[in-house]
Amino acid sequence: MNCCLFLPFMVGVSLLRPCLTATENSKAEEAKPPQGSPTRLKSGWIWNQYFVEEEMNVTKDIGRLSSNMHNGSNSLKYKISGDGAGSIFFINGTTGVLSVAQKLDREKQAFYNLKAHLIDITTGQAVESESEFVVKVTDINDNEPKFLQEPYEAVVPEMSPEGTFIIQVTARDADDPLCNNNARLVYELLQGQPYFSIEPTTGVIRTSSKMDRELQDSYWVIVQAKDRIGLPGALSGTTRVLITLSDINDNIPTFKTGLYRMNVSESAPIGTSVGIIMAHDRDIGENAEMDYSIENDDSQTFDIITNNETQEGIVILKKKVDYEQQAYYHVRAKVKNRHVDKQLKKYHTVASTTLIRVRVEDEDEPPVFLLPYYVLEIFEESPQGSLVGVVSATDPDENRCPIRYSISKSNTFQIDDNGTITTTHPLDREMRAWWNFSITATELYNEEQTSEVPVYVQVLDINDHAPEFPELYKTYVCENASSGQGLFL
Repeated sequence: MNCCLFLPFMVGVSLLRPCLTATENSKAEEAKPPQGSPTRLKSGWIWNQYFVEEEMNVTKDIGRLSSNMHNGSNSLKYKISGDGAGSIFFINGTTGVLSVAQKLDREKQAFYNLKAHLIDITTGQAVESESEFVVKVTDINDNEPKFLQEPYEAVVPEMSPEGTFIIQVTARDADDPLCNNNARLVYELLQGQPYFSIEPTTGVIRTSSKMDRELQDSYWVIVQAKDRIGLPGALSGTTRVLITLSDINDNIPTFKTGLYRMNVSESAPIGTSVGIIMAHDRDIGENAEMDYSIENDDSQTFDIITNNETQEGIVILKKKVDYEQQAYYHVRAKVKNRHVDKQLKKYHTVASTTLIRVRVEDEDEPPVFLLPYYVLEIFEESPQGSLVGVVSATDPDENRCPIRYSISKSNTFQIDDNGTITTTHPLDREMRAWWNFSITATELYNEEQTSEVPVYVQVLDINDHAPEFPELYKTYVCENASSGQGLFL
């Protein structure tokens, strides 16, 4: 079989040089025919490839097929088959010139596999075996970098040291990474300095200064990715990164006021809420949970509990108070965080305190007897109006209201406004030795304020009865009884 020639050639001038590897350049050089006589190749078709730059807008010749089996006869024609034959790629049957008629996009299809044929059109038979060849679409920088997310979100603890890792952003470029660095990316920050920095080749974002969440809790960072390692003509894409600062317990709770004034009634029972104090913590969540305590209260009269929902301190009554004994109390309250990590204790060496001034309110209290009960004595047969004893009650309030007395359910005794108890008739011990009754003390100006005390009166005996025999005795004696002889009943 005679030898054939399969000769590619490059025509036209492109704005960007085709991207060829060293092997591809070598093959392209080997495929070029030398000056003068045609090149003689081995018998049969050989593999070869052609190059066409993507995004060309005009029909363009990209190479030529040639065979020494073609003797110049008009009956011999070149034909092609395979990917895009007759729609994208066309061949001049007489000259073997191969051309492309459509704009190609390397990112959609980078290679086209075709076959070359030499046909005798009179018989329709191939003059020699078909030959496979490849058309490779070379890249131009027509795709900008695209980030995988939009936007990114990241969280970093506040006050993190410089260089703390936050997040890595990544962009992709559809262009050929082997061609003119079209897909080699570099990253930079368009917004976010001086708080953040980015590694140009990896897209890793780090802190570049310490940040306080209480001053600003979030930052928007804009990252740009450029292809062609940022050289002129590079394309770029951007993304946003929302960086939120998480809280650490670097603030102590503090009172906004140094003095709280409260009132409590002297009649208030133990456990009564006296008032509320409130400290403020610039931290949030668990870091803002706090506990209150009484720092100095020698009387042990008050306590503080924490409302876990509102973080308020509720001052409660621990012991009963008495206006007449103490009208004012001064106690100091302290507040501290409930949860403090060991490494953050340096922020919590001093606790905030405040003074609480509690005024005891006077209540209209009932009269108070000097004794819880009275035991009195009187001799029997004492005449009407005899003194039995004296009871005394006073108003514990500051105004010292006058008191009047009364006896309940007794007609035997009476009492005057001074608390003096007297009899209404003589008493007989032999009839009743003890008398029990209650005396009521009532405030003169407020009859609702009353109190009672029990009184026990013992009737003392006097010698007011001669001895008496219980019965009449009858005795018998015998006649002639001698002196000293007993009598018979």
